[in-house]
Amino acid sequence: MRRPTSLELMLLATIGLWSLNLTVSRYILTHGLQPLAYGSVRYVLAALVFCGITLAAERSLRVAPRDLGLLLGAAGVLYLNQVAFVYALHESTASVLALLLGATPIFAAIAGVLLGTETLPRRFWSGALLSFAGVALVALGSGDEVSGSLVGVLLGVLTAASWAAYSMLITPLMRRYSASRISTIVLSATCVPLTLTALPQLADQDWSLGWAVWLLVAFATLGPLVATNVMWFRSLDRIGPARATLAANLQPFVAAAIAVVLLSESLGLLELAGGLLIAAGIVAARRRVVSTPPGE
Repeated sequence: MRRPTSLELMLLATIGLWSLNLTVSRYILTHGLQPLAYGSVRYVLAALVFCGITLAAERSLRVAPRDLGLLLGAAGVLYLNQVAFVYALHESTASVLALLLGATPIFAAIAGVLLGTETLPRRFWSGALLSFAGVALVALGSGDEVSGSLVGVLLGVLTAASWAAYSMLITPLMRRYSASRISTIVLSATCVPLTLTALPQLADQDWSLGWAVWLLVAFATLGPLVATNVMWFRSLDRIGPARATLAANLQPFVAAAIAVVLLSESLGLLELAGGLLIAAGIVAARRRVVSTPPGE
């Protein structure tokens, strides 16, 4: 049997950490930490860690003035992504959000079309429509007290779309800067609006949460945020955003299974059918996506 390559191992590690992140974050949010307080604390800690790593390895955080606009734009999209993420988990469940994130490759390909980095034949859209039909089924099946609300589903879709857009925006910069330097700048810029938005919750937060919650916050910061950020964007740089995102198709279903087992969540027949439709749409679209090198 062929041994997995370093790139394949890197993608598998990323998928595993992301899959755990949904369950871990859902647990944190249901055990006392408010959504925006969690997001801001996590991002401030991650920005400090990335700053230390980058300065130790590269001795500089300098970027060209021409790239500042793109970096700040990426930070704005990431801010939207994180607000949507924490409230999607707050309003819905980890397993439902996991299934919705399965549509991320479709959004990545569409973002590539808008940015001029992807060329999609007409038949691609049949796969996209199939995936969107799956999202609709997940939404229909999530309208109860167990699975969550329509608001949570819509926020989950926004989480997937904004992550795809962020991945596409950041990819051209990988030719000029390391993933850690980009992450330091983007996460630091994201911290400003995220923390300002979170001020009411930070002031009202009861910080006596217990060691288990804080241990999971540390894991959610250092693993799914810091480690995966570096591994994911190195993968993007080597094989392109659409293909890297498609390689992560397994993650939503692994994440849903972890949430069902560890959090005792339940998925209805409509939600399961929706997840299968999302996966079928990705398979149909995968053969029809033509990747082109990201523009400068």
